[in-house]
Amino acid sequence: MRRLYLRIYLAVLASLAVFVLAAALLWREVGEHRGPHAMAATLALNVLPPAAASREAHQAALEQIASNLHADISVFSPEAKLLAAVGEPLRVPRREGWSRSGWAVELDDGRWLAARPYERMGRRYRPGLGLFLTLALAALAVGVGAYPVVRRLTRRLERLQQGVEALAAGDLSVRVKVEGKDEVARLAESFNRAAARLEELVGAHKTLLANASHELRTPLARIRMALELPERRGELEKDIAELDALIDEILLESRLETKTELENPEDVDLLALAAEECARYDAVELDGEPVIVRGDARLLRRMIRNLLENARKHGVSPVTVTVGTAGVRVCDSGPGVPEGEREKVFEPFYCGLGLSIVRRIARRHGGEARCEGNCFVVTFPAGN
Repeated sequence: MRRLYLRIYLAVLASLAVFVLAAALLWREVGEHRGPHAMAATLALNVLPPAAASREAHQAALEQIASNLHADISVFSPEAKLLAAVGEPLRVPRREGWSRSGWAVELDDGRWLAARPYERMGRRYRPGLGLFLTLALAALAVGVGAYPVVRRLTRRLERLQQGVEALAAGDLSVRVKVEGKDEVARLAESFNRAAARLEELVGAHKTLLANASHELRTPLARIRMALELPERRGELEKDIAELDALIDEILLESRLETKTELENPEDVDLLALAAEECARYDAVELDGEPVIVRGDARLLRRMIRNLLENARKHGVSPVTVTVGTAGVRVCDSGPGVPEGEREKVFEPFYCGLGLSIVRRIARRHGGEARCEGNCFVVTFPAGN
């Protein structure tokens, strides 16, 4: 009984059973006292003789009432004495309403009228049996109809569980079918998004690891050669610095890929940052106006530095940097990037990691980075 669909289904059936019993009891105790019985009592009172009349007068009037009714009917005095009877005499009624022996109603003058239909199909007719059977059939219909609904719901949960288990086993391509628009469907959509994000992260890390191992071989090979050749040992410091910078970029790329929220955001003046970074380079011209961006000053500084480093390595001097409300624009005097490669340069290790980090930092701040030939532009949303 640990299966969820069985527990839900049994809960539905139990609720229906309680409803049927409660409805039957309530109808028996409350609903049957008046209504048709009150109408029958009024009719009987209009036809029966006064309470002080003889038994013969009561018997004649009762036979007139009971004509073609196919029922046992008895009339009792207020003192519970039988005044007249048609068919089998009934028991003295103790209260109004249905009983196992039929039904009874008290007339306005204190007399009692009791009746019981004849036996049908070998069974005594029970006034409340029809209602009970009707409710039971309705409960059965609801129970039969509820099973496929409950089973469909839990089957979706079972498929979701299978997807979680497959994902835990290492199948990052697993997705579950989204059915409906309820909470289970939203849970399936959340699972699919999480699985896709996890697959993307793992794939990116694999690519990053493969490309990093390739990039690290070059400075390591130069260091090994410098150790073997005494005359090249002076280049060790440069190679070690390059290796250290590459490792720093790999770590930053990995951190930007896994985290989506800014740490300790603050108001940053882009023009001031650009001025500090441009001072580290020759043949760089700076122009613009103060622009405040809400973000991480350390990351924004790294973004500007990477743009300047890219212009120094792959562009032609002089380099111009412009800061304005539209963002940051860094241009060199070279021919620029061909149009077919302007998106590829932002891929990790296509031209190193510098431009990939620039785009990640821009997007972390709600902006975007793009290449426009010999210019790289980083834009931020208005009101950042």
